[in-house]
Amino acid sequence: MSLKNKRILITRSRHQASELATQLEALGATPILIPAIEIIPPTSFSALDAALTCLRTYDWLILTSANAVEAFHRRAQFQHLTQLPKKIAVIGPATARAANAIGLTVDLIPPRYISESLAEALLPEAAGKSFLLVRAAEARDTVPEALTAAGATVTVAEAYSNQIPPDSVSALRSFFSDPANYPDVITFTSASTARNLIALLDTANLTLPSQISLASIGPITSQALRELGYEPTIEAAEPTIPALIQSIADLKE
Repeated sequence: MSLKNKRILITRSRHQASELATQLEALGATPILIPAIEIIPPTSFSALDAALTCLRTYDWLILTSANAVEAFHRRAQFQHLTQLPKKIAVIGPATARAANAIGLTVDLIPPRYISESLAEALLPEAAGKSFLLVRAAEARDTVPEALTAAGATVTVAEAYSNQIPPDSVSALRSFFSDPANYPDVITFTSASTARNLIALLDTANLTLPSQISLASIGPITSQALRELGYEPTIEAAEPTIPALIQSIADLKE
């Protein structure tokens, strides 16, 4: 793979962009970091804190992102908790790595790294069981609705929220002021990055130039782009950073 001299705009949150930027740089690309998303605490940790005090009463803990793992760990440390959940399900390998890094053993990763596949994988466990779902405030209700319909009791605990970084408006306005600055590709790693970038561009009175390729990490992100009126140029074979990079490399060959 080679992405020599390709300019690639990364819209991930600043603290998560380094992994993607480093891998792109290693392939010769020039990563440009303008975050369209910023991770912030939820309105309240009360639901998560209450659930953590009785963690062992849940049959399953579900973690849907590395950010959820980080918030879970931080609140557990804050409460000086040492108990571990009975079983743990995560949405994909990146979340599994984050869970392993804090000493958790993952029992289930769905075959496809999206909420629909996670819900389907957990359905055989649902009837009569209790689940603690740690997630973003803005997350879709696919998993809790499916499990509840199958006879489970689901507690949803908001661990973090996301917002549009205000500083990114001026950065985008400056960046897109000259066609010579235009990136070859813009990467979208979640539906939120897609919605937020378009909102930022609207605020800056800008539109996406048609010659820029739009790289989506997966079907949910692609759907968000289409709802916004933009057709993704490429979609990763699976919703992971390596697959996203491979799809960009394949496009540029």
